[in-house]
Amino acid sequence: MNKNPFTSAIQVIDEAVKIGDLNKELAEYIKKPEKIVEVNIPVRMDNGKLKTFKGFRIQHNNFRGPYKGGLRFHPETNLDEVKALATWMSMKCAVVDIPYGGGKGGIEVDVKELSEKELEKLTRSFARQVYNFVGPKIDIPAPDVNTNPKIIDWFYDEYSKIVGKKTPAVVTGKSIKNGGSLGRDTATARGAQIVLNQLIKKYKFPIETVAIQGFGNAGENIAKLLYKQGLKIIAISDSSGAIYDPSGIDPNKISGLKKKFGRIANIPNVKIISNEKMIQLDVDLLALAALENVITEKNAKQINCKVILELANGPTTPEADKIIGKKNQDPARYTYKRRWSYRQLFRMVTKFETKQLECG
Repeated sequence: MNKNPFTSAIQVIDEAVKIGDLNKELAEYIKKPEKIVEVNIPVRMDNGKLKTFKGFRIQHNNFRGPYKGGLRFHPETNLDEVKALATWMSMKCAVVDIPYGGGKGGIEVDVKELSEKELEKLTRSFARQVYNFVGPKIDIPAPDVNTNPKIIDWFYDEYSKIVGKKTPAVVTGKSIKNGGSLGRDTATARGAQIVLNQLIKKYKFPIETVAIQGFGNAGENIAKLLYKQGLKIIAISDSSGAIYDPSGIDPNKISGLKKKFGRIANIPNVKIISNEKMIQLDVDLLALAALENVITEKNAKQINCKVILELANGPTTPEADKIIGKKNQDPARYTYKRRWSYRQLFRMVTKFETKQLECG
């Protein structure tokens, strides 16, 4: 059974408080979301039957500015996952010092089982359920797992209808024609690429072979960017399995084949291995670009890469971090997102202490 991601988020806060000797009262406050919105979303399906989906919007902290964070559609989305994601958003906004707080939304749904018409109905129904809780100065949703500019456009359009005026600032990640930003689709991957290249420069060791876990927006784009940079991609995965070829893979070709065949495991004339085997490959770089809890205490000892590059939220649990750290103490061999999380929390708590909470 996968570890509760919200438990992992709390563990990081506890460890940061201990290491940094932070204000424990403020840390306790940060552990708890300020607001939890849980809704039932009715959708009239194509067959005429009414189906209800569970949806969430978690508003973790708005001390630094409006809540900000993505909206994911996934069959395993649940309250604790979204609480963890919202908490991490607060930390990420704090560490880069932008005037936003942390929020996150999700709907428990398998988008592969919905027609486009049903998906649009679901999105618009969700917008109607949560419109009172979002807005340009309140909470600003964005794309996440299994959501894209088209879905965000539907949300924006429905919200605008409800409030009686066009309100493009209610969301980010819109299509370009509706005021979206150029480069938004590759932003996560480009950020990861910049971090990786700084790491290579600092520790002066070569990165040649790469495995990419996840082939959604973040995974597909980081694969293409690193391939263009000259690195050898030897494995690419999605939820169905992984393509493995030690001689190298062109992610641009895989992108087209996945669109044609639906998922990686369906692509003919390639070697398919399991996701578990893929993350254990002996490669220089393992990029984690899917969901949380990929590397845990159960498989951490089998990880053989030199560098773990995390594009996803919480793909490595705190327990796994410790195991990997003990496995090899050379700081040039392993780097941990968790250490950045400490710094994120330091900055967040410092902001609280600088401008103290107004308590009644």
